[in-house]
Amino acid sequence: MSENMRSNELILYKNFKRGEILEDAAYILSGDTVDDEGVKNRMNSFTGALVELAVSHGYSGNLWQAYLTYLIANNENAYSTSCEIRGKAQGTINAVALHDFSIFREMFTQDLEELDKLCGTDQAGLISNYIPSDDRSRTFNKRIRDRIIMLRDQLAASSSDEDFADKVTQFYKEFGVGKFGLHKAFRVRNDGNGVEIVPITNIKHVYLEDLVGYEAAKKKLTDNTEAFLEGRPCNNCLLFGDAGTGKSSSIKGILNRYFEKGLRIIEVYKHQFRDLNDIIAQIKDRNYRFIIFMDDLSFEEFETDYKYLKALIEGGLEKKPDNILIYATSNRRHIVREKFSDKAERDDELHTNDTVQEKLSLAYRFGETIFFGRPDKKQFDEIVRTLADRYGITVDEEELLLEANKWELSHGGLSGRCAQQFIDHMLSIGGKV
Repeated sequence: MSENMRSNELILYKNFKRGEILEDAAYILSGDTVDDEGVKNRMNSFTGALVELAVSHGYSGNLWQAYLTYLIANNENAYSTSCEIRGKAQGTINAVALHDFSIFREMFTQDLEELDKLCGTDQAGLISNYIPSDDRSRTFNKRIRDRIIMLRDQLAASSSDEDFADKVTQFYKEFGVGKFGLHKAFRVRNDGNGVEIVPITNIKHVYLEDLVGYEAAKKKLTDNTEAFLEGRPCNNCLLFGDAGTGKSSSIKGILNRYFEKGLRIIEVYKHQFRDLNDIIAQIKDRNYRFIIFMDDLSFEEFETDYKYLKALIEGGLEKKPDNILIYATSNRRHIVREKFSDKAERDDELHTNDTVQEKLSLAYRFGETIFFGRPDKKQFDEIVRTLADRYGITVDEEELLLEANKWELSHGGLSGRCAQQFIDHMLSIGGKV
């Protein structure tokens, strides 16, 4: 590779996260400085930043190549976003992207010892074959780490610029790009400087198979979700019913089942409903399918933010994008709290029925309503038996159910959540009664 790194010639790939590492390398290779101490400091900064990235993201081996792969996998630009999920883009943009990939391929072959010679340091060995101290370190997401390392090794072995480009494009098609490509679930943050959709990096992996029973309810949810992913007519869903029956777990299970098909979930709380238009503006043109997830949704009679949600689902001037659905859970069928006074106190409002209908109309805007009822005694016992078998608890069945019945009487009654808590208790004491 030439002494002067050509990162400044990149056309599409710009504004990198952690771009200071690339700037340090370019500065060292430019040869414009005669300040030995200054260039040595930049090498120290370069090496230190690569090691920090390795520790936080779990990288090993050639950290420079891992870093370049990290840039490629995370940079959202006209080419990468057009390739996500759909595959290779059409038109002249391919030639522009190939120009950038030829530069990246040059950077992949950078001799790190050359940086040492220019700086008078001895650090190339530290970052060309980095060995992590512990695989259980602060790795933010093992699944994402493995994908980055896999792509790095493929790119390092590429035989031509075209081969390099094909491997990157295939990665975008299979996994996507940036935060939406690499992460499953997101939350919303608004610190006064605008709405930001933030990845949730540590999520509990819940699967639909983990939820015992409720087969009809789960089938309704999966059928609707599959229709959404395939571009067929589908509905916003309201999962309602008793607490602890698996409503939220079902939606999390949906995410894990269909993530590889491009499904993503953004969790939004009711105090963030005013941000819904900004959220939609950020995701409506992406090639993923987004579920806006509202957990434990309910409104008191004095709360009016539900009107923002009503406008989004149906009734606003702007049509809801086809790549967005709303899934909500609630313990209340009609979401907004109702009182007898809505009908009885006619002194407050002449057309009392209009007030009642205004509150009920939010629930009616969910085309699919799915009920999750509290299990009866027989169903509860079946959940306990199934979970005990799944976790290898070998207590006599009669004793197991007797203890489970004692547990539910003092822990919230019959529910799937209570059964899981009982099994967790049994595991904590070694599975003994």
